Amino acid sequence: MASFQITGGRKLKGELIPQGAKNEALQILCAVLLTKEPVTIHNIPNIRDVNQLIDLLGDMGVWVTRIGEGSYRFQASDVNLDYLESDTYKRKAAALRGSVMLLGPMLARFKKGRIPRPGGDKIGRRRLDTHFLGFEKLGAQFNYDANDGGYYQVDASNLRGTYMLLDEASVTGTANVLMAAVMAEGTTTIYNAACEPYLQQLSKMLNSMGAKITGVGSNLLTVEGVSELTGTEHTMLPDMIEIGSFIGMAAMTQSEITIKNCQIPQLGIIPEQFRRLGIQMEFRGDDIFIPAQERYQIDTFLDGGMMTVADAPWPGFTPDLLSIVLVTAVQAQGTLLIHQKMFESRLFFVDKLIDMGAQIILCDPHRATVVGLNRQMPLKGIRMSSPDIRAGVALLIAAMSATGTSIIDNIEQIDRGYQHIDTRLNAIGAEIIRL
Repeated sequence: MASFQITGGRKLKGELIPQGAKNEALQILCAVLLTKEPVTIHNIPNIRDVNQLIDLLGDMGVWVTRIGEGSYRFQASDVNLDYLESDTYKRKAAALRGSVMLLGPMLARFKKGRIPRPGGDKIGRRRLDTHFLGFEKLGAQFNYDANDGGYYQVDASNLRGTYMLLDEASVTGTANVLMAAVMAEGTTTIYNAACEPYLQQLSKMLNSMGAKITGVGSNLLTVEGVSELTGTEHTMLPDMIEIGSFIGMAAMTQSEITIKNCQIPQLGIIPEQFRRLGIQMEFRGDDIFIPAQERYQIDTFLDGGMMTVADAPWPGFTPDLLSIVLVTAVQAQGTLLIHQKMFESRLFFVDKLIDMGAQIILCDPHRATVVGLNRQMPLKGIRMSSPDIRAGVALLIAAMSATGTSIIDNIEQIDRGYQHIDTRLNAIGAEIIRL
């Protein structure tokens, strides 16, 4: 198990280029199974979850060719379905939450699929009902056999388009059902679909492969099934979660940072939510400039009530950034209520921040009140462990702003979602040692 040793109190200055979007990558990479023709993808992040999925695709028989920094060519012309029965497949797929999105393309093209119960972050229950109810609406037959090692087995010999109302606007569920529907016979209407930029990018890629998807960017998708898809070339968006993390990091460490090539129109309300914390920023073309700020003050509601930041399906505020907002508020002036509605265990890292000196009240598994220290008292370095990807980076931000030295264990969690984060931050003034 690797660790970070962080010397706090270092002010950063310079430019950061965000990696490709992790959550988009997991969808886009699964979609290469939909065609036997070559698919070229650019701006793929070099992170653990994505690399594991690329490795899994290669084991399935997909030809994988690295053609440049962050660029790969995939060709799924000779997929080995027998590999799905192997212990190696079970082990690798079970270790990766995003592996569940292999099912949609497998059902569309090969009329059957098999996946072990996937793992991922320990952030509460993350049910898969939306995926399988959607497949069943399309005519697939689903079976889960605990005696078979916990495999989900799906037969889709006769997929037909239909109307469906998803039980929740699940990002991965929408992506999975959408990929299954593009080659189903007839027309599929997906209502209450997720509409995150990741889904918009997936739909754009699928349409460039010959799919017929309309309503992209809304919660009502219409899919006219086609018999086959062709190859394509696709460039991924920058990671909006990393961009938000860098904004919070700049504020907490009183640093002057420019985040390059952000594709700002795709960020939705993310910049505005950080502005509500009092963080100054300038849009310079497609770059975001954050000046060094000694202090920043949290807004209140118009009636003077305490500001609340809550997560919601897009275009609401993404739950992946609530941990970053929470830690950024620790040194703000004012009080903030964080309401995590979508996962019940994602706030369970705040005890580490309290040990560092933060003033936080964990009201229940979904809500935490942060009383900003307003730089009157610095956080102090401690030893802690990263419970999940986003909490891990929140703890890293806290450690960078603290006095003394901190050690963060289990940084494999951070590596799952952030590309060479220590190297990139050290290049602009941080002091992070990988142990």
